[in-house]
Amino acid sequence: MALKTFKPYTKSTRGTILVSRDGLWKGKPFKSLTSPNNSSKGRNNYGRITSRNHGGGHKHKYRKIDFYRKKLDVTAEVERIEYDPNRSCHIMLVKFKDGERCYYLSPKDIKVGDIIKNGSNSEIKIGNCLPLKDIPVGIDIHNVEINPGGGGKIARSAGTSVSISGIDGNYSIIKMTSGEVRKINSNSMATIGVLSNPDQKNIKIGKAGRSRWLGRRPHTRGVVKNPVDHPHGGGEGKSAGGRHPVSPTGQSAKGLKTRDNKRTDKFIIRRRKKKRA
Repeated sequence: MALKTFKPYTKSTRGTILVSRDGLWKGKPFKSLTSPNNSSKGRNNYGRITSRNHGGGHKHKYRKIDFYRKKLDVTAEVERIEYDPNRSCHIMLVKFKDGERCYYLSPKDIKVGDIIKNGSNSEIKIGNCLPLKDIPVGIDIHNVEINPGGGGKIARSAGTSVSISGIDGNYSIIKMTSGEVRKINSNSMATIGVLSNPDQKNIKIGKAGRSRWLGRRPHTRGVVKNPVDHPHGGGEGKSAGGRHPVSPTGQSAKGLKTRDNKRTDKFIIRRRKKKRA
């Protein structure tokens, strides 16, 4: 997919860069694989805001993606590749020989009419899904299960992939994009290829209204609030707050470790690379 720029006829088109959707399906999604998408708007089950600055957004249906790839050893043809408003990568509608249809995440370089297959007997080809033990070292993969049968959890956003860097007994050693290296059960399933729409990271929104269409509400900085509303608030004139950056609840914003899962620490061989401040 190519990037699309606009002539600066208005202030909002000046500098706007979007991803072209040429070649994608122009019609509506496959109806039986959709469901209503009632946004929580950042509220929990009590109606209290737990995730700030969420709300609004354009109305759309949720596409039911099969992250499990449970239909094994049956070939399927890629019918069409679609835009999905619920995720950054594209999705593909596939039709199996028995007539059943599913939505899968679409890898890069896959085309309408291609044949894909799930299971151990599949060849090493883009779009095919196999257990990690049957995939050679160094191949790019996505939609990787953490636990066998648990559905793909790793590498599901646009342009992402991970790779197998080695084998350790019943575990495969996976290298993440973040630099983290961890062990995953070799019976877990993964799909061959890099996910579609890698240019997603290069878009420029261009105007505030487009953020509102995506359900992103305005964000007010803490330093312009009153002390009763935020730890950074108050002060005479412009004030930096007099303390290290924190969230409205006082939690440090400078690398506080929030991971608390000692049960899976043994599977992490190397932690992810730290970002430079």
